[in-house]
Amino acid sequence: MKPDNDHQGRAPTAPAPPTKPPGRPRSQEADEAILAAALDLLIERGAGHTSIEQVARRAKVTRATVYRRFPTLTDLLVRAVEWEYRDAHSAAMDWPDLDTMVTAWAQHLSTPRARKLMRRLYGTVDDLPELLHAYHHAHGSHHSLAVRTTLERARAAGQLPPDSDPDILQQLLSGAALQHLAAHPDTTGAQEVKAYFLAVLGQAGLSTPLRQGSTAR
Repeated sequence: MKPDNDHQGRAPTAPAPPTKPPGRPRSQEADEAILAAALDLLIERGAGHTSIEQVARRAKVTRATVYRRFPTLTDLLVRAVEWEYRDAHSAAMDWPDLDTMVTAWAQHLSTPRARKLMRRLYGTVDDLPELLHAYHHAHGSHHSLAVRTTLERARAAGQLPPDSDPDILQQLLSGAALQHLAAHPDTTGAQEVKAYFLAVLGQAGLSTPLRQGSTAR
């Protein structure tokens, strides 16, 4: 049988390399780079000193790439805040008792980045309230509900006075957290933060001492 002349003397053809799926992976990567850059600049400089141009430069994309996704700087910063707290209202805030709750607070408020972000958000209450609204929608309201639920459990367990109001205590603790952010250095350790909240709860009538030395869960 004669060989096929069409293939005679030719090297076998290598299969074509797989092509990347069009668009989506690269688009998602750009989205996250832009949001991360916006959040970092918000923390470092504040909303009033952040611009689309700075975000584009930090994210290594063009300004047009940013504007295609976010028409205004406010839209971008709101989305960045929502993105930062996207998983914050998960089961992680289902604290079984006060010790678990206070330990979680101490760990969070001993993180300099988290402290700076909270100060930036509350500092926009007059000039850019959309950011604080985005925070409350993504995290704050869920956090407040989890705190009230934990306080109700503590009251039922006899750790707090039977006539204590969980809503008022929740507001008291939230105010104490803001006071700590304003009056204490960002280098404050988790054990010191926990001791601070235990002192506040003690003034609110906490009858069963919690473990001051435990901050890891």
